[in-house]
Amino acid sequence: MTGTVFRDHTVELSRAGAFHYREAGDPDAPPVVLLHGLMYDARDWDEVARFLAGHFHVLALTQRGHGASVWPGTYSFELGGADLEAFADALGLDRFTLIGHSMGARVGCVSAEGRPERVERMVWEDTAPIDVDFPESSGEVPGASSFDLAAATALVHQIHHPDPAWWNDLPKITAPTLIIGGGASSYTPQEGLAEAARRLPAGRLVTIEGAGHLIHRSRPREYEEALRRFLLPDSSDGFF
Repeated sequence: MTGTVFRDHTVELSRAGAFHYREAGDPDAPPVVLLHGLMYDARDWDEVARFLAGHFHVLALTQRGHGASVWPGTYSFELGGADLEAFADALGLDRFTLIGHSMGARVGCVSAEGRPERVERMVWEDTAPIDVDFPESSGEVPGASSFDLAAATALVHQIHHPDPAWWNDLPKITAPTLIIGGGASSYTPQEGLAEAARRLPAGRLVTIEGAGHLIHRSRPREYEEALRRFLLPDSSDGFF
């Protein structure tokens, strides 16, 4: 979709502030919300959004403490989940597909555990509710956006001291969920991804060996093929 047109917007979310989001595709198509990882913003999804825009109304949210969205100084995965809920409310999204990378997938998990009825399908890229080996710092940040250091500090601390409910409540997520792992070259423990897929009522793990943590950037064609098989109803070999 080389001719994809991106539209940038700001939306005011109650009790949070102004959030940037990036839109592509037909507004009448089924909605898909994209949540980026730590130290990125909505633009990180542009290549994936080009692929999705032929089939979906794509809405990539820049999360609090990143890029052009509000930097309130207070950060947690629960607050990120509340932001996602407020964003969906503001845009009138009753149900939507959710795709998240790393931090964004964890935010999506927390949100879906609380409001499973809103999520049509989910994709988690190289994360699980608990993986305590997340590095305190990472060199894997090509194209990173501006971000609030307080956000990185708070969220990495929370990853290392996770709420057990994130894991225990996984069976509440009823939406078909695809977890895409980056294999042995990723710093995310892949056995945690496999166990999360087993705990989800409709979970499945696909590993793209050698992709590392930034799968949608390092192996975009294979990543898009995994999305195609999972999300597109005319796929003859869909997962669910």
